[in-house]
Amino acid sequence: MTPSLLLHVDEMHRADAGAVAAGVPSLNLMENAGIAVAAAISARWTPRPIAILCGPGNNGGDGFVLARLLATDGWPVRVSLLGSTDKLKGDAKVNADRWNGVVNPLSLTALEDAELVVDAIFGAGLSRPVDVDLANLFTHISTPVIAVDIPSGVHGDTGAVLGAAPAADFTVTFCRAKPGHILLPGRDLCGELIVADIGIPDTVIDDIASSTSRNGPELWLSNFPFPNSAAHKYTRGHAVIAGGATMTGAARMAAMAARRMGVGLLTLSAPTEAAAIYAADMPGNLVSTAPFTDILDDPRKNAVLVGPGAEVGEETRARILAARAAKKASVIDADALTVFADDPDTLFQVIDADCVITPHEGEFARLFDFKDDKLTRARRAAASAGAVVLLKGPDTVIAAPDGRVAINDTCTPYFATGGTGDVLAGMITGLLAQGMPAFQAAAAAAWIHGRAAELFGPGLIAEDLTKMIPKVLCELSTDGV
Repeated sequence: MTPSLLLHVDEMHRADAGAVAAGVPSLNLMENAGIAVAAAISARWTPRPIAILCGPGNNGGDGFVLARLLATDGWPVRVSLLGSTDKLKGDAKVNADRWNGVVNPLSLTALEDAELVVDAIFGAGLSRPVDVDLANLFTHISTPVIAVDIPSGVHGDTGAVLGAAPAADFTVTFCRAKPGHILLPGRDLCGELIVADIGIPDTVIDDIASSTSRNGPELWLSNFPFPNSAAHKYTRGHAVIAGGATMTGAARMAAMAARRMGVGLLTLSAPTEAAAIYAADMPGNLVSTAPFTDILDDPRKNAVLVGPGAEVGEETRARILAARAAKKASVIDADALTVFADDPDTLFQVIDADCVITPHEGEFARLFDFKDDKLTRARRAAASAGAVVLLKGPDTVIAAPDGRVAINDTCTPYFATGGTGDVLAGMITGLLAQGMPAFQAAAAAAWIHGRAAELFGPGLIAEDLTKMIPKVLCELSTDGV
């Protein structure tokens, strides 16, 4: 079982069909969905007036199951339906017929006297904007909301809001989460996310072979380069970071981050005029004013970061080309991306699956002319560039050229401060130098980066992140030390 896997809407349809083909009656799946939602509600509240808003499809069918179960347990239940019962089909119709209570038209009156509201109108497969009347109803909900599958109006694949959607206190989805639960703004509207097992066999999910995951240790911890008893500095890689002449802090923070991630040795390539600044800052760094190509001649130097504080100019461009000519695993960040804005094909010709590019949305738009949702854009960009793309944001997406994608949701608003991206780039570089594959290195660094910020909390500045990395590594290590 791989709980971190996310299922797109079409994949969830295939999972349902596969379960039925494997001998699980579809009515059982719907019953189990209703049971899961009922259990989540009953775990949080005692019986009280509850409004269950049902839609015309299977999501509404789940709502009818829930109504029956809660009423049996003594809850005062009011059911309202978008549409009419005579137009329901399949399992939704069966469960509507099993409901012995009144079915009211869906309107504002459905909310009267309700202390809880269940949104079972539309599931993750909604592909059209909700209508004005429904949008208006959402604005009038003032009580806690429980969403069945996903808040109605949120697209299950993209997290986009199709016109309007209610903000749920918690969401109960089934089998696996969907990308729309993790991507913004959907993530913020879901509240607490509960993923319930409704009886779809793991073998069915395995056969679907989804390439989209929620980022977490399950994806990369088995390849994380924790040192063993035989480790020494020369076995833990030697990273090179290109330092700029004026914005020296960026490269210095990246260097500290790489070292905190465990790289054995780190060389800062420094302009002569700034070498004293780099040398005085962190005595554990090696500082070199030699030509960049000469530094890279050493085969032991196996990972390179160019970008933090680099400035947009020919020297930055030349350093990228030199790193790639030397066949070093590379992280290309910030100005090192912008320098190719007028000629992205040159960059794409030299990078490969051992490279990670780390654009924010602005930098991404300078390199790629893709207008899709974030997940699709990142996946297309990785395939086009032939490298790992880490598209930054509060819902960072990491995409590999082979189609694998991870969505990272360890995040905090306190990231909105200068230098946090430099730290992330250094963390990735440190892992690449230790031999971690590029996609896993980027995913691991993104998760640890976010977790470090979560642990620190308010008042975060970029320098604090490097101090928190050891705490996160302790959490991840098998022995906790």
